[in-house]
Amino acid sequence: MLNDQELLRYSRQILLQHVDIDGQLRLKQSRVLIVGLGGLGSPVALYLAAAGVGELHLADFDTVDLTNLQRQIIHDTDSVGVSKVDSAIRRLSAINPGIQLIAHRAALDEDSLAAAVAAVDLVLDCSDNFSTREAVNAACVAAGKPLVSGAAIRLEGQLSVFDPRRPESPCYHCLYGHGSEAELTCSEAGVVGPLVGLVGSLQALEAMKLLAGFGEPLVGRLLLIDALGTRFRELRVKRDPGCSVCGSKHA
Repeated sequence: MLNDQELLRYSRQILLQHVDIDGQLRLKQSRVLIVGLGGLGSPVALYLAAAGVGELHLADFDTVDLTNLQRQIIHDTDSVGVSKVDSAIRRLSAINPGIQLIAHRAALDEDSLAAAVAAVDLVLDCSDNFSTREAVNAACVAAGKPLVSGAAIRLEGQLSVFDPRRPESPCYHCLYGHGSEAELTCSEAGVVGPLVGLVGSLQALEAMKLLAGFGEPLVGRLLLIDALGTRFRELRVKRDPGCSVCGSKHA
């Protein structure tokens, strides 16, 4: 149940008929894995913690660098040189001491990633490289867990939801195959801070919709964001029956 402090803390969400007390309880009972605590993971973690998601699993093997602070708003100047997970835990604990925070400070290999995904209800991919996204997608497909995937580079962003619980849903590999700009990162190409904030905030919103059970998630749809012209475009994405990751799962 929700105690009096929780009812007051989350009152503005509970007022929404789409959330209500039942939806807030579902958020409280949810467990979420956030892979990457950089530009995307920062708003994701901040908003999900503030919204009352009961258990956040935080995965990042990196430390905070001065160049991160332009966009990775969960960290501050005093965190430079500190583990990103520890920096995030300090900030999230201050925002909402009523949630549980589970740390994954080491790089996740195939086995540890599978275990981390199996331990939660939903995964948010906030990483910045194609190999990690492919590995996270494969683990989510194998475990049957929904995946909210976001990306941002230069002045362009993308967002989609892949839900293997739905037979019609594609997976990340259906959409991107073996990738194109596989190793291109923000340190090489650049990125504007508010763009990753926008994509990460939308990731958090999609996660809340899935967890609390309201709205229409971005399953089978790819949202493209052009920050230069402030334009949004949506593409329909179908599951590939021959996909090497999810094809046989739905056969």
